Amino acid sequence: MRKKILRLSLSIAAATATALALPGIALAEEADTMAAIDGVQAALDNLWLIIAGCLVFFMQAGFALVEAGLTRAKNVVNIFAKNLADAMIGVIMFLAVGYAFAFGGDGGWFIGLGGWFLSGSNPFEWGSSGVGTLTSPTFFFFQVVFAATAVTIASGAMAERTKFKSYLMFSAVMTAFIYPVVVHWTWGGGLISKINIGDAVYSDFAGSSIVHMTGGVAALMGALFLGPRIGKYGSDGKPRAIPGHSIPLAMLGVLILWLGWFGFNPGSELAADNYVAWIAVNTLVAAAAGGAVTLATVWSKTGKVDMALVGNGVLAGLVGITAGCGTMNVLGSLITGGIAGLIVVFSVVFFDKIRIDDPVGAISVHGVCGAWGTIAVGLFARYDDAFLGRDEAGLFYGGGLDQLIVQILMVLIIAAWVAITTGVLFFIIKKTIGLRVSEQEEIEGLDTHEHGVPGYVNDDMVLR
Repeated sequence: MRKKILRLSLSIAAATATALALPGIALAEEADTMAAIDGVQAALDNLWLIIAGCLVFFMQAGFALVEAGLTRAKNVVNIFAKNLADAMIGVIMFLAVGYAFAFGGDGGWFIGLGGWFLSGSNPFEWGSSGVGTLTSPTFFFFQVVFAATAVTIASGAMAERTKFKSYLMFSAVMTAFIYPVVVHWTWGGGLISKINIGDAVYSDFAGSSIVHMTGGVAALMGALFLGPRIGKYGSDGKPRAIPGHSIPLAMLGVLILWLGWFGFNPGSELAADNYVAWIAVNTLVAAAAGGAVTLATVWSKTGKVDMALVGNGVLAGLVGITAGCGTMNVLGSLITGGIAGLIVVFSVVFFDKIRIDDPVGAISVHGVCGAWGTIAVGLFARYDDAFLGRDEAGLFYGGGLDQLIVQILMVLIIAAWVAITTGVLFFIIKKTIGLRVSEQEEIEGLDTHEHGVPGYVNDDMVLR
């Protein structure tokens, strides 16, 4: 009898213990499941940023093709050399100091300090960059291809007359210091990010001003210090057309850049989430609108469809939506891209009239339309893009003038910084090693003089 009672007591105790343990087991299993889900999400976030970064890196090929196609055959090797150099130098300089200047946390409002050569963080730990789940190598990879993009924008405006060694110096300083300071003031938590008017703070989701206008203003200063190409303006001051040697190359470059922008803008979400597709659609719509408006404008003015200008219209739409792609609806994207396509036509004509020679229209596409895209956020901002902190911030959605004023102020600050620093840089280069090639070198082409080989070799030029 006692044994039966003992067995019954033990059974009751075991059942009670099991019942008490079940919630704990369930909670532990739930915690393990959530941790596994978080790990998968982190892996997806980082993988998406690497893919997006590869798309942005491929934009270097697009820039090279656009610039080569819109310039003369005698300078095609030089164009590709500069774009390749931007990638090489950009990576090294941004790794060494640029990334630390941009995102180092110890430098205050002006410049970052810390993180030289990616030091100071665990490269294998989720979230080690301090940005969501991204590791420090992932975040660096995505940011360094942006830096290379910013500097290569200036290449086209300075084409066909710039010394290669002088351009290399410009590229190094741009990616090491000038561009990283702009990034620190904005995405890095510095000067511009601390400005607020009422509830309004700056917004530039993927870099209409931070990347594109920075490159565009640098392009303007480079073109100013270089002066126009030989033969670009007649004795009466009127501009003469200097056709590029291959419109097909330029159009291929436009399409590659359009593809790359699906990494540039959606990647700037910095996560693999449900906003990525929305940003991609806004990007697609704005580019199409920009190209279509440029086509209609040029056709109505000249009776001809200038495909070089239409290609720049597509790029203008892309640059224009880069700031607002995370906050605008599709109607806002359509309008922003379309206006950019209109602006670029008259901007190209304007700079030609004031004798600023820009062979590929980089100043207009990236500088002017980058400014427009940033300002457009103050008009068409509909949703919170993680910068704004509120919905319906744009003027046309009842947000008032505050956001518009902040956006304009941001444009002015960045433009002033880049104009002053690149102006000083180009002045120093011009007075020391020289900025422009000789007249003979320019006439004969930079390919043979700067690189020792022509871009295109005919069979009768080959020794047998």
